[in-house]
Amino acid sequence: MTTNAPTALITGGTSGIGRAAANKMALLGIHVLVVGRNVERGERTVAEIRAAGGQADFISSDLRDASSAREVAQRAIELGNGHVDILINNAGIFPFGPTNKTTEEEFDRVYALNVKAPYFLVAELAPLMARRGKGAIVNVSTMVADYGVSGMSLYGSSKAAINLLTKSWAAEYGRSGVRVNAVSPGPTRTEGTDAMGEGLEQLAAQAPAGRPATAGEIAEAIVFLATDRLALFTAQNSPSTAGAAQFDGRFLMFM
Repeated sequence: MTTNAPTALITGGTSGIGRAAANKMALLGIHVLVVGRNVERGERTVAEIRAAGGQADFISSDLRDASSAREVAQRAIELGNGHVDILINNAGIFPFGPTNKTTEEEFDRVYALNVKAPYFLVAELAPLMARRGKGAIVNVSTMVADYGVSGMSLYGSSKAAINLLTKSWAAEYGRSGVRVNAVSPGPTRTEGTDAMGEGLEQLAAQAPAGRPATAGEIAEAIVFLATDRLALFTAQNSPSTAGAAQFDGRFLMFM
């Protein structure tokens, strides 16, 4: 294994958008560390990347609290030969339902994975990136965080917190060379959204392309923000739905 290859830690990296991002980064020569709960899926993801000539390792964790996030960060540093250059906070859960039907257990579970885990991963890894003078963090949010949608108060509010944290972390670590951005997908077809069936198609029909995005298409936006293609791009939230987003004066299509 090449010891000087950049290292990327990707939570929720064994399926959907996270796995697509891992595959694309590995093709760029980045050593990818995928985090997930399902060991079988994790080992399969790593095997596929290695079979294609890439570098990959699996870290098993449910990221249920600050302690597990710290453990993942420390394991990633070990596997990355002392450094993690890219952090992709992708893991998340998205329950739908009315506010008055939400239990405290469900509330805590959503905020633990969607907010607490990214917070403490950044707390562990961003200072190390800052000391090296370089790093990139990409938070996967959602367009639902930008406007109120009935039945999505719990999920949307957790991602709205991530949007604010993106700006806060960019301000905190930006002068030390660490870029922090977010990607906000619209309706996207993944294993996690398959259960929505035609409902996802109906949501996507309102977007310019008239269809859901694929995991690979959202992953393109993540890789774009995580690599050095936009060295001064930070504190931004890219809407990665079936439409156009403006970067540095250029319009790019993210489906």
